[in-house]
Amino acid sequence: MSIPPSEHIFRHYEEELVQLQGRLLVMGGFAEERLGQALHAAVQRDVALAEQVIAGDEPINTLHKEIDDRCFKLLALRQPLAVDLRSILAAVKINTDLERVGDLAVNIAEAVRRYLHHPPVKELVDLPRMAAIAQSMLRDALDAFVRRDVDLAQRVLDQDDELDALKRQVFRDLLGVMFSRPATIEPSLDLLLISRHLERVGDHATNVAEDIIFMVSARDVRHVPERPA
Repeated sequence: MSIPPSEHIFRHYEEELVQLQGRLLVMGGFAEERLGQALHAAVQRDVALAEQVIAGDEPINTLHKEIDDRCFKLLALRQPLAVDLRSILAAVKINTDLERVGDLAVNIAEAVRRYLHHPPVKELVDLPRMAAIAQSMLRDALDAFVRRDVDLAQRVLDQDDELDALKRQVFRDLLGVMFSRPATIEPSLDLLLISRHLERVGDHATNVAEDIIFMVSARDVRHVPERPA
């Protein structure tokens, strides 16, 4: 029994959406891996690894273009409606956020390279914790995208406060170091910059989570005022 043309087209469309999801997961894996490598370079004082992160941006850039092309073709040729339309539009935005996470990994590696020209300022404790939280947020956001899981996306939003608190802790600690040991000002500023980049990774994971909530429930949670404590 032959498959009706309309059913064949629908199956092909569903396969294209699954492939799009898969490519976004690959993109997220690249971004997360490079982020981890950049922080590992800082902790292990590995200049070669930092250089590797700086030089290895091309796969993410290439994938960014490929995913955008897939999304625009789906929009033009399939003319999706309702949740499928929101899914593809979310994929375009998520793709951009992941590409920017890749850029932030490069920025972190560049700061690490500068930092490693100096003796250690202090033991790096909070920055690896920030990186672990940012990576977890990114992983959970992509998992929520695949599973259409609004609750998991909301948990990503909730984690952002923890990341912000750690950044403030890093700022306070390094400010004290710079006041007591002025010779550490230059490398301390690079550590502050790394903390800022990690905070921005969390912001991009938050963007992804917000897009997922909109995709699934058509509810826009951006710029929602915080509830009073």
